[in-house]
Amino acid sequence: MASGRAVEALRAYRSVLKATHKAFAGDTFMLQKSAAEVKKKIEENRHVTSEADIQRLLDDATDASEFISTMIVQAKSTPSSAFVVKPEKEHAGAMLEVPSEEILKKSV
Repeated sequence: MASGRAVEALRAYRSVLKATHKAFAGDTFMLQKSAAEVKKKIEENRHVTSEADIQRLLDDATDASEFISTMIVQAKSTPSSAFVVKPEKEHAGAMLEVPSEEILKKSV
């Protein structure tokens, strides 16, 4: 049977992945890259044994999940090459930073 910390780590992993799936829905590139990054972070810390370090990593995962869910809004391209940003209710109160056209062109 899995230890309590292993279950917590799995929950944290799933929470971050769920947040990325919602934030980047429909964007295959970002879904793949974000999932790879989350997995990489989990793998890098798989052998951490210090209780304090484990708690810090779990807290970081919780913060990351919350940040992704509330602070990231994916811009969508329209047929006229404009970008539309539609914040959801979970983004209420967050500062909206719209990237410049130069940054958007580099990301395409």
